[in-house]
Amino acid sequence: MAGHGSAPRGTTEALLGRDRELRLLRSYVDQVLGRGGVLVLSGEPGVGKSVLLHAAATAATAAGALVLHSDGVEFRADLSFAGLNHVLEPLLHEYDRLDPVHREALTVALGAGAGAGAPVDRLVLYGAVLALLRRAANSRPVLLVIDDLQWVDRASAAALAFVARRLTGSRVGLLAASRPGFESFFERAGLPELTVSPLDDRAAAALVGIHFPLLAGQEVRRVLAQAQGNPLALLELPAALGDSRGSAGVLPSEVLPLSRRLRDLYGSRVAEMPAPTRRLLLLAALEGGGDLSVLRAAAPSEDVLALLAPAERAQLLRIEHRGLGRLSFHHPLIRATVVSGATSGQRLDAHQVLAKALTGKPDRRAWHLAEATPDPDEQVAALLEDTAHRARRRGDAVGAFNALVRSADLTPGPADRARRLAEAAFVGADVAGELRSAAELLVEARRADPELRGSLRAAAAASQVLLNRDGDVNTAHRLLVGAITTRDGRSDGDDEALFEALCTLRRVCLCAGRPEFWDAYQAAMSQLTVPMPPLQELLGDVYSDPARSSPAALGLLDAVIHDLHRETDPSRIERVAMAALFVDRATGCRAALWPVVENGREGGAVTSALIALVVLCLDDFLAGRWDESGSLAKEGLALCEAHGYQMLAQQFHRVQGLLAAARGDDDTVRELAQRITQWAVPRGARTVEHFARHMTALAALGRGDHDDAYLDASAISPAGMLASHAPLALWVPMDLVEAAVRSGRRAEALAHVAAMRQTGLPGISGRLALATAGSAAIAAPEDRATEAFEEALAVPGAERWPFDLARVRLAYGQHLRRVRAAGDARTHLAAALKTFRRLGAAPWAARAAEELRATGRHATWGAHQDLGAGRLTEQEHQIAALAATGLSNKQIGERLFFSHRTVGAHLHRIFRKLGVTSRVTLGEALAALPPQQSRAERSSTSSQS
Repeated sequence: MAGHGSAPRGTTEALLGRDRELRLLRSYVDQVLGRGGVLVLSGEPGVGKSVLLHAAATAATAAGALVLHSDGVEFRADLSFAGLNHVLEPLLHEYDRLDPVHREALTVALGAGAGAGAPVDRLVLYGAVLALLRRAANSRPVLLVIDDLQWVDRASAAALAFVARRLTGSRVGLLAASRPGFESFFERAGLPELTVSPLDDRAAAALVGIHFPLLAGQEVRRVLAQAQGNPLALLELPAALGDSRGSAGVLPSEVLPLSRRLRDLYGSRVAEMPAPTRRLLLLAALEGGGDLSVLRAAAPSEDVLALLAPAERAQLLRIEHRGLGRLSFHHPLIRATVVSGATSGQRLDAHQVLAKALTGKPDRRAWHLAEATPDPDEQVAALLEDTAHRARRRGDAVGAFNALVRSADLTPGPADRARRLAEAAFVGADVAGELRSAAELLVEARRADPELRGSLRAAAAASQVLLNRDGDVNTAHRLLVGAITTRDGRSDGDDEALFEALCTLRRVCLCAGRPEFWDAYQAAMSQLTVPMPPLQELLGDVYSDPARSSPAALGLLDAVIHDLHRETDPSRIERVAMAALFVDRATGCRAALWPVVENGREGGAVTSALIALVVLCLDDFLAGRWDESGSLAKEGLALCEAHGYQMLAQQFHRVQGLLAAARGDDDTVRELAQRITQWAVPRGARTVEHFARHMTALAALGRGDHDDAYLDASAISPAGMLASHAPLALWVPMDLVEAAVRSGRRAEALAHVAAMRQTGLPGISGRLALATAGSAAIAAPEDRATEAFEEALAVPGAERWPFDLARVRLAYGQHLRRVRAAGDARTHLAAALKTFRRLGAAPWAARAAEELRATGRHATWGAHQDLGAGRLTEQEHQIAALAATGLSNKQIGERLFFSHRTVGAHLHRIFRKLGVTSRVTLGEALAALPPQQSRAERSSTSSQS
């Protein structure tokens, strides 16, 4: 019947990524409407051919065409003319209008009449079909839509092929879809063909995201990897995940289970293979690496290539003859179909055979033994635990996590099972991004062994969950100190567990930022009987009090950073990089950090990737790469939300707040500072609370609220001292000094400069040397300021910190203007203005611009007006001109029929565009605009008056 059949499930969403195909199909439909034609879609099963056919049929119907639809059906493939009869059924009423020869041929061949009649000449029948279609097209265009062409019966396929070559000029179209790799009776050689390829990565991810928005990142990546862009697989595979999990949501096999619909795609082709071929296919599917030498070892008496030949001819797999040869399945779904189609007994036997063939590859052997072992077995569990440790050293956090969980599943003894579950929980929370699973694993571990609570592994794992998910620094600290200082914690023989516990304790102390926490850390360290590696000592010193890092410690850190790019353990990389950030050495870690980020993006060491992103975007902020900093912060927040890392989310809010503060977005600063403070204060996370203080201090400085800036900066580190156990004390010293000087607290400013020098900040890094010298110049008496500013600008490498350097230049220019050295002042003010505008630091640029105008440099104003906000609109000119006359927002609103709030919003944008901070200098800025703008302004002014 015309237009029969419904769209496949998810039609609209399944068209994601199909813009090219839809354009071609629309063009084809337009062609059919005018002059007819044929097009064959070709693509793997499930790739979306049916959805595209439906879209084309819908477009043709909407354009007034008669659509005749039929599907090839496998069980009807032996019934002659079954397909043709089905597609032509809606045209029965046209039979009587055909000439007698054609009418008789159709009646007999398609069984439309009462009797069978004499045998029909095939060419006569084909001509009759073509005549019927042409007659039907006299009233309106006709489109035949044939799906699953490979299953159309031989007689119908031959007739359709005959018709397809004779449609030009007929207003009759034939649109068909077929799978590659199938013998078909439809001769399509020379016919136009459109290959429907799998979806690209972006469209595939979008399709999964629409239908399964709560699917975890690692699961999404597994689905994408197995589906390989096949839309049906993308929609079906996630549904099978819930039924295929082991402990705490860990998938036991890398081959995802298939739904019935997915098994049907390739099931018949696999089932047609001889039994020995199917057995080898199962071995190949479970081996996974495509290594033919393993298959030969697993089947030493068999001719492997000969047995695989039927599968190769059926395009189920391909074999590359290089060296010993490699095997690959044409699509991951074929591999999954082979596995899903085997019985559990067949899979166990295959894993056992593969384990025997892999005696020289312990990690792969351990996994196959685990899959071949349905019951607890300590020997296999121990082998898998060793595999986990090797994976961890290689930097494969997810592999280590999965191996530990599977090892625990196979462990018969409750104590060993609990220990392995606790270690898996630690790796999951600390490195792999499995925070939610880690919490579940700890519950399982305590259920297996109620005495587990005092162990180092359990304490470290629980503390990771408490810190990262809940921000509960108090409980985490108590658990860790207790486990480290108890007798069992000191002497259980697991030094690695002790080191991991200490690393976790350092992070807890760092987030808390409270001296008593660090005192307990030092006390615990003093009781240890296990010698600490130098790096452990170094990290403890730098994390606890970076301002007082010794030259020896910094030298050791420099040496570690130099070789960090050779490191494979992501947790070690991010720990070193975080210490480097505290003392301005993060740039040297970037080469090592990016692979960690990429690994996390691919579902690997997600937690380590988050910390790497924190280091990178803060380093970007200091180095003036603000757009990249904001982009990485946004990515980090999305990852935190997806994996539940609330503590690390505060770091990314910190970056966003600093960027907003420097750029003059006070509303965003207030919102983020309030959010961070409300999160941090109840938890006692003082360092996190300082994040909010830092951004509000910087924002207040930018808008000239120096009292507020001083109060916020001195809350991080009081004037006259560099607070210990407060890493942000090294981020705000120049903020504090400038705020103190501008608010009439010169004594406090000088005391802080003295503390910076006494603590040795200039010896830590170039940025801190610039901050110390710049602060000293800002606080210096006027008769000594010039020399002090010159010393600050002479700091080697000062240009690496563009925002800080521009602030020093701005302060220097202000000083020079006050002492009437206008020419020199212009040089430094212009340089500062250029940097601020490049960064988008609007309030700082406005200050520099005002100072520059005060030196008499009006003519160059237009050349500097490039803050990215664009030229003033006519409406903005009107508002600015009225505001410059002294009218209030309410009065301006009454004249222009705006609310006073709307006028205020316009003025906020106008100030940013003109680089001014108040109405006082608004008229001067308008007068300095280029001629075309000043004319518009004058016109607007006159029209209002």
